Amino acid sequence: MAIPLQSSSIMEAAQRIAATPAKVAIALRGFFRVAEAWQLSTEESRILLGQPARATFFQWKAGRVARVPYDVVCRISWVLGIWKALQILFPDAERADAWIRRPNAALGDHSALQRMLAGDVTDLAAVRNLLDAARGGGL
Repeated sequence: MAIPLQSSSIMEAAQRIAATPAKVAIALRGFFRVAEAWQLSTEESRILLGQPARATFFQWKAGRVARVPYDVVCRISWVLGIWKALQILFPDAERADAWIRRPNAALGDHSALQRMLAGDVTDLAAVRNLLDAARGGGL
């Protein structure tokens, strides 16, 4: 049974990543690959990252990473965890990637993407915990 990921686990992982610039660059590359798979717009991607300045966003997207706030690293960790959980739940990658746009009764008939785009890091955590519960047979 999958145990819902605790915020402290995400924070610890984010601290380890944030401490190493090379790991931050790798995490950002992973985020942009997920954004592409999910067909996110620039604005949707920026919201998931905590709304960095457009210039900063495009610097990160181009691989030019000077400094990334800890909050952004946490957000990336949540998004990558959501992607991974979906890959486990849905062996078909297209179905896994499309799930975030489908209405979900557990989210009040809103899509997971709508919830994540509410903008708060807790919205990312809520989607991840929903997926963890589904993996554990709780839903």
